[in-house]
Amino acid sequence: MATYNKVLIMGNLTRDPELKQTPSNQSVAQIGIAMNRKFKDREGNMREETTFVDCEAWGRTAEVMAQYLSKGKPVFVEGRLKLDQWQDKDGNNRSKLKVVIETFQFIDSKGGQSSTPPATAAAAPPSAPPADDIPF
Repeated sequence: MATYNKVLIMGNLTRDPELKQTPSNQSVAQIGIAMNRKFKDREGNMREETTFVDCEAWGRTAEVMAQYLSKGKPVFVEGRLKLDQWQDKDGNNRSKLKVVIETFQFIDSKGGQSSTPPATAAAAPPSAPPADDIPF
């Protein structure tokens, strides 16, 4: 069976990135992103819901995110879902779904794409071809 694991999200950081080093000297950053959704309920009232997503970035991507991003800054990330499983101190099985960031883009505060600092590991996600170029 074929599988596909890709996540694209854009939101604001809920906290400053937490940059750490593994014992093998690999950089890893823990990042929280919040995304808001506005909609009308059945009665026609405007509602808003917020979704919080935990993310992690590795290597140079983690270092750049920790250097240039801070709480409240908007960011666009592309990555994959990962399920972490462990046992807590009481022996209960626990799990948590998170996004492992593969690439990201800085977003300016007005919602547009902003420039990326030089020498970053962040690449722009591929854009879709114009509708005229689709062969079907």
